[in-house]
Parts: sequence; structure tokens; C-alpha cells
Amino acid sequence: FSFRYYDDTVVDPKTKMTSRRNMQYIYDTCQDFVRNFDTDFNNLLFYGNSGLGKTFLSHCIAKELLGTAHTVLYLTAYELFDILGKAMHNEDEDFGASAEHILDCDLLIIDDLGTELSSAFTLSRLNLCINERFINRRATIISTNFGVAELETHYGERNISRILSSYTL
Repeated sequence: FSFRYYDDTVVDPKTKMTSRRNMQYIYDTCQDFVRNFDTDFNNLLFYGNSGLGKTFLSHCIAKELLGTAHTVLYLTAYELFDILGKAMHNEDEDFGASAEHILDCDLLIIDDLGTELSSAFTLSRLNLCINERFINRRATIISTNFGVAELETHYGERNISRILSSYTL
């Protein structure tokens, strides 16, 4: 990871930080997430435009945690809902086991939330996944190209309220 790719001259009026300072904050937050993984229960939501490094940072976190014998499951949103759908309809025993891993792994990474086909099913499964993992204090990282307002429009107030109250943005 290199900060040299991020501008340090222009201050964003929304964040009141330069791109480099914002990335330093995000980098430090990721470092703290890994360093305190066994003692503090945290979740992360990476959001923003394509190409900013959301997936890269989630992979870096996964690598660090895998190196300390934690279980990490990385899925695109499409893969997540596909597995949960097949498990729900008992189409395949392997998908039932995969669904259990989704809820039980130490860290679940859901990449590109918002790229899947949205339906009442995906809303209910997202709610189930987020709530079960929250109740059992299992960490989750979600990345999306949506902003917070778009997430609420797409996934409803109930799901986004849980994310906003229990995730570091």
C-alpha cells in the first residue's frame, strides 16, 4: 500500500481532508481492525467510486487475519445471495454447509454489494446475515460503490440502520 498515489494538496469540502489524509485515516482504521480483531468487535463498510482500493484493502485485511489462523470468507454479493438462495431451497448439500460458514466464519467479506439483482429475497437474506453475525459477534466487511443514501434506497431503512449503527464507515 502506498500513499503516494493520493493527492495531498486539494481539500475535499465534505471530508475537510486531502485524499492522502483520508487514505491515512482509512489505512489506520484497517490496521486497528486487524490489531484489535481478537479483543474488539468491529465491522467495516467501504464505500465509494470504483478503483479507490476498497477490494484491495479488504484483501489485505484477509491476508493478515489468515496469517493468524482466523477463518475468512470472501464472497461477491452475487455469490453470497446465490449460496444463501440454494441453501434455502435445499438444492445442494454443499450450499447448506457454505451457508453455515457464511454465518460462522471469523470474518465475512461481502464485496460489491449492490451489483446483485435486488429482490425481497436479497433484502431478507442480507438482514439475516447482518443480524446473525452481529448477534454472534462475527466481524463483517462490506464494500460497495453505493453511497449511504443509495444503500438505504436499495436495501431499506432496516438493513442500513443496522449497518450504520454497527459498522465503521
